[in-house]
Amino acid sequence: MACSLSTFLLSLLVALHSGFLSRAHAAVVNLDFNITWVTANPDGMLDRPVMGINGQWPLPRLNFTKGDNVVVKLNNQLGNQTTSLHFHGLFQHGTNEMDGPVGVTQCEVPAGMSMTYNFTVDQPGTYWYHSHTRGQYPDGFRQQFIIHDPENPYNGQFDEEIGLTVSDWYHMQIPDLLKSFIDYTNPTGAEPVPNSALMNDTQNLTVPIEAGKTYFFRLTNVGGFAGQYFWIEGHNMTIIEVDGVYTEPASTDMIYISAAQRYGFLVTAKNDSSTNFPIVSSMDTSLFDTVPATLNTNVTGWLVYDDKADKPVPALLDEFDPYDDWTLTPQDGMALYEKADQSILLDLKMADLGNGANYAFFNDVTYTPPVVPTLYSVLSTGANANNASIYGDYTNSFVLEKDQIVEIILNNNDGGKHPFHLHGHNFQAVLRSEENAGNYDPSNHSAFSAVPMRRDTFMVYPQSNFVVRFKADNPGVWFFHCHIDWHLATGLAAVMIEDPLQLQKMVTVPQDHYDVCKAGNVPTAGNAAGNTINVFDLSNQNKSVAPLPAGFTARGIVALVFSCIAAFLGLAAIAWYGAAPIGSAELASAKKFIAEAEARSS
Repeated sequence: MACSLSTFLLSLLVALHSGFLSRAHAAVVNLDFNITWVTANPDGMLDRPVMGINGQWPLPRLNFTKGDNVVVKLNNQLGNQTTSLHFHGLFQHGTNEMDGPVGVTQCEVPAGMSMTYNFTVDQPGTYWYHSHTRGQYPDGFRQQFIIHDPENPYNGQFDEEIGLTVSDWYHMQIPDLLKSFIDYTNPTGAEPVPNSALMNDTQNLTVPIEAGKTYFFRLTNVGGFAGQYFWIEGHNMTIIEVDGVYTEPASTDMIYISAAQRYGFLVTAKNDSSTNFPIVSSMDTSLFDTVPATLNTNVTGWLVYDDKADKPVPALLDEFDPYDDWTLTPQDGMALYEKADQSILLDLKMADLGNGANYAFFNDVTYTPPVVPTLYSVLSTGANANNASIYGDYTNSFVLEKDQIVEIILNNNDGGKHPFHLHGHNFQAVLRSEENAGNYDPSNHSAFSAVPMRRDTFMVYPQSNFVVRFKADNPGVWFFHCHIDWHLATGLAAVMIEDPLQLQKMVTVPQDHYDVCKAGNVPTAGNAAGNTINVFDLSNQNKSVAPLPAGFTARGIVALVFSCIAAFLGLAAIAWYGAAPIGSAELASAKKFIAEAEARSS
């Protein structure tokens, strides 16, 4: 008995001591983010307005420690745009209301108003933060953040950490580009081609290093469109982390990093410090419909051993051969979820709607934000929150039960690559087919890995498929979407509504979140249409653009528009000439005018 008591007291002392140490390491990190316009010229080609924080751009790279409580007061001082804030990759356990996507977990923050985000960072790794308002973060509102881990299994194997971002860059502001992108004059949906590539929001970056040391590089693609091929001449990279998941060491000389992905890798410097080496990132031009002859698709920095030595021009490559991230193995050895309790099939396509513009679809539905943000519908509809139909016909919403193993089968019936991100989780990358493999066939596929790679952003190849699985153990409303921002703007998204009745018990939305909704005249109760009386009545829901009339093509819509214009001009000309006697010269001129208008319409 005495022995048992002493053992108990010793265990209690150890537990209390451990708890004290955990609390001692945790900190409250208060951040004031005043979002303002700043003028910048990161590629040296054009001064333009960018979204800064507290009057500065590039934005601050943030460093937290696992267990920290982060409190961010977001104050929108842009004047002419709404905004929002998402900490990409955080699971937001118990704080789904802090996740950030507009129309999903919150309303837009109007100019002149503030909203506070308050959450605990309970997972280590390499992440980034960005606006989650329509097409906004490529205008500068994005940056890397790191959550340091006292229990990192690779501690002691590196001397220093180095943060790196790569991105694409546009000279025009995104709202203007969106107007021309989602338009009948762009019926093929050709995305705007970036003007430049950036590294740490600049070009000609220098990274000082010391001979013989090992460095932990944390690499994030914060771009809105282009995936990038990344390499360091003369140096090997050992991958040890992706998207916050530690991996078994994997050696490579090239990485492909899609928009929104992150990699952590070790680089050991050479013992000879007489030579500097290029760091190169090259935009994936297979994503571009056209490649302007003047476009420099690369951005180059340098590992600088000797700041007095030359900075050599990178060697030309015949081809790109990056490491296949699907083959990575998680360091924790987590086994494959062998059976799915719920399987969600998402067929992806791009097509034109009745306005002649090109949109993105899952299962023939292009995501259209609901009248009421989906989280607020969950919180205000009682037991009916378990019924997916209340979330609208245009949101691709799926209700997940507690602790289900959920499988997403995504068939890409488009000719482009797409990086897909799931909020609130990372997922097992169960399968990715080769390019042009067609749709997933459950009776005929390659073998699944026994210990599949996990990450939160995974790319599907053109005309192919992937399968991912995760456990529904995090109640919340979680966005699943393409992280090419052009495609998200045209509706390539779905919503996972996880254990909604439990979520109702967990979440209390702060008043300042409701205040920004009220300021924007956005209702915060009821179904997707804002109906609180009959939550199955969706008559006032937001709808996508109507489909093309049967038999019409985008080219036909354009011709119809110009034909109508020509007809109107023709009638106007006739009416004008009809007000006075018409001579032969005037009649000939009118006929010529109408003929030219009709020719233009064809």
